[in-house]
Amino acid sequence: MNVTKDSVTTTEVTLTISMDADDEEPFLNRSYRRVASRVRIPGFRPGKAPRAVVESHMGREALVHEALEFMIPESLDQVLKDEDIQAFMEPQLEVIDMAPVSFKAVVPLEPVVELGEFQAIRLERETVEVTGDQVDHVLEDLRFESAPWEPVKRPLAFGDLVTMNVKGSIEGEEVIDDNGIDYIPAMDNNMPFPGFSVYLEGMAEEQNKEFTLSVPDDYPQENYAGKECRFNVEVLAIKEKNLPELDDEFAKGVRDGYESLEALTDFVRQRLIDEAEVNETRRLEASSLEELKKLAKIEASVLVYQRELDLMYEERERSLRNQQIDMELYLSYSGQTEDELREQMKPQAEERLNTMLVLRKLADLENIEISDEDVEGEITNLISSTAGESETAMRQALNTENAKESVRSSLMNRKIMARLVEITQGGESAATAIAEPEETNQETEPEEESSPAE
Repeated sequence: MNVTKDSVTTTEVTLTISMDADDEEPFLNRSYRRVASRVRIPGFRPGKAPRAVVESHMGREALVHEALEFMIPESLDQVLKDEDIQAFMEPQLEVIDMAPVSFKAVVPLEPVVELGEFQAIRLERETVEVTGDQVDHVLEDLRFESAPWEPVKRPLAFGDLVTMNVKGSIEGEEVIDDNGIDYIPAMDNNMPFPGFSVYLEGMAEEQNKEFTLSVPDDYPQENYAGKECRFNVEVLAIKEKNLPELDDEFAKGVRDGYESLEALTDFVRQRLIDEAEVNETRRLEASSLEELKKLAKIEASVLVYQRELDLMYEERERSLRNQQIDMELYLSYSGQTEDELREQMKPQAEERLNTMLVLRKLADLENIEISDEDVEGEITNLISSTAGESETAMRQALNTENAKESVRSSLMNRKIMARLVEITQGGESAATAIAEPEETNQETEPEEESSPAE
């Protein structure tokens, strides 16, 4: 093979590879064996016609076309091995000629990522505080959840549970016809339209009321937006919550049960603290990552970014298929072409790839790895958190290679982010820790000869 390096940069290599007859021959033989059984040639049983006959019958170009499927990738693999070129992803290929075969390959290389002085990033962890009002709010929610709805004979108030019949029409067209529905009127309840709850307040059981509401201008169904909706409401029943006293007996009946109101209050406070600590860690992770990306310098082939965009587009297609929607229908609904959607997704794809490259580089510098034992341990934890008959199905689902790689990726991301946060809080970087002993050794080398025992 004749190999020419058309261009070489830090992010990609462009090769032109020309085959000669000797290079093509093994591939054409394989091509002949593949097509011989499919071609019907008079006088020969399937697969028994000599290559010369098959080639004469089909033409040499047909055999070459059949061979391209494996000729190009296998030849390119050999060239990359001979030239000691490590491809970061599948190269972009272009057939230049067929007689003899020659093709061009643009080979993306490992992106160049520099993180700068990331060890100097410092972020302050905010002190987590839980107020008594926050605890009281949760206790009130628990109190409300545990209370039964009981019928009342009084006018309807916000927070009640009302059972009612509702009809609504817009320009004579009936758009709502619900019978016996339950509804909790509240100032922040804007269903079906803003202001609906206000008209219900003060109504009595078996009372009918008619009123008109304006449909919001930004209503999703544009044919109704900005128009008037005429409602007819009949109240069938009104119920209110019979709230229990906040005491030890109440605490004993909450979920798993607590021995006293004090024990329940302590549990609620600790849960709020734990949640706040988790949220603060998530904030630190996001902020640390943003600071890291600000410092990072990334050089990558355009093909790498294009591939990330392709992956994101394919993910969107799969997501739509799961909702029984094909991409063509989605594009028609959104009023976009495929090119317009890809252009819209491009910044997100670039951001996602850059984030992956930065975290990958950090993992390399900090010597972060996930062992097979780590993966198995995580799978065991996931399975142990699932009770009942689903445990067997879950074990089977997590035992595939794809599932294990997904678990490994998740563990790696968690470990990298934990290390990054640790560094921003003043923890020593592995890169710094490795460099320091070398400096110490250089300073103490002259003394080694005078005191070998020490």
